[in-house]
Amino acid sequence: MSKNPYHEEHEDIREILKQYENLKAGRSHSFLYEESFERIIDHFDDMDDLAKALEAVEVGIEQFPYSSTLIVKKADLLIATRKYQEALDLLEQASLLDSTDIDIYILKTDAYLAMDQQEKAVQLLEDALSLFEGEERVNLLFELADVYDDYEEFDKIFDCLKLILEHDPNNEEALYKICFWTDFTGRNEESIRLHLGIIEEYPYNELAWFNLAASYQGLKLYEKSIDAYKYALVINEKFDYAYRNMADAFIRLRKYRDAIEALEKVIELARPEDVIYEAIGHCYDRLKNYAQARFYYRKASHLNQEDAKLYYKVACTYMNEHNWSQALKYLESATRINRVQPEFNLAMGECYLKTGKLKEAINYFTLVVQYRPRNTSGWESLIRCLYNAGYFEEAELQVEHAEKKAGEKPIFKFYRSAILFARGRSKEALLHLEEAMTKSPKMLKKFIEINPVILQNQAVVDLIASFKRKRSI
Repeated sequence: MSKNPYHEEHEDIREILKQYENLKAGRSHSFLYEESFERIIDHFDDMDDLAKALEAVEVGIEQFPYSSTLIVKKADLLIATRKYQEALDLLEQASLLDSTDIDIYILKTDAYLAMDQQEKAVQLLEDALSLFEGEERVNLLFELADVYDDYEEFDKIFDCLKLILEHDPNNEEALYKICFWTDFTGRNEESIRLHLGIIEEYPYNELAWFNLAASYQGLKLYEKSIDAYKYALVINEKFDYAYRNMADAFIRLRKYRDAIEALEKVIELARPEDVIYEAIGHCYDRLKNYAQARFYYRKASHLNQEDAKLYYKVACTYMNEHNWSQALKYLESATRINRVQPEFNLAMGECYLKTGKLKEAINYFTLVVQYRPRNTSGWESLIRCLYNAGYFEEAELQVEHAEKKAGEKPIFKFYRSAILFARGRSKEALLHLEEAMTKSPKMLKKFIEINPVILQNQAVVDLIASFKRKRSI
């Protein structure tokens, strides 16, 4: 029957601690090697008893005064107790004894960063890179990347990770990190070259394929990104993030059914997330399958009940089906969570307008222009609603407010013209109509939509015909 190695190690440390206590008390004891002191220090450090760890390292250094390892351990403990300058002095001493100990450089870096001396940390690590090779150099590059992150030198983080991957193309940590920093720095072309090189040497490196795909995606080369994601999925069919990103690429290409298929794979492979259900709902929304869109928006809202936007999206599916009463129920839920969101109030106003409740509609449109006075759509809805309610004087007043807040847009000229016609001021109305048509002829349809009967006015018909003749010449 095999012995329990943990039990053996536990018994071993107990015996070492017993001998250590005998040494401190002046009693007879077995000889404690340098390695024994390292284990004693690590034991107390693991127990979060820094005072005893420091005491042990002092005793150890008395026994082995030229041990660079014990001096480095003491410096590490001093950094943990925020005695940074004392730690740096000790590390200088340790480097004289053994300049090849990488921990000296890493701990010096920690001390400099803690003292807010990033420049010294950077210089130290850059100088140290020439002293180390292989895995130790990789560790220093990771350390340097962290310093650059703290120093907000983001392009240099990318450079460090690139150097790591040129030395060790299969380094998972570097592959994961460079994907983020490629997107952050926008260095997609360099990333593509780097990962194509890795794939040429290691064609089954799924992370390299994923990063290549993400870089193509960053350049909006969606077809190429999808092909690269597919290679990653051939290597690892359970790579849920590849399905997730591939779905986004399909959505960008408006291939909504393919996107849905990819997102359904994400649900199979990972925990349910509201953003995934929402994305599926979005795809069905785009396909005009509003019932399915609602189904997934609701599933998303069950996972994130405080996201007002999801209730709003359900409401929009009902609005697309002209089911105003159901839309209002979900909009009320959305506005309970976020009362001041202009889009929610705009939709509320539209629903009340469609159901003939004009006063309620006016109230909501008024809220929209209060919260977002520079947005044209809110003013359009308010003026149109006031016009439909027959409040022509108030509608004209709101046109003036709109032009002051949102600028003198052609749509406001068209609406002013319609209002003036309704108030019997035809000559003035025709002047505004002509000016509006000169600025934006395409918006004429909005003028007609607000009051189709206006086409029975011969002066209006003549003006439109005259304008079309002039444009055709």
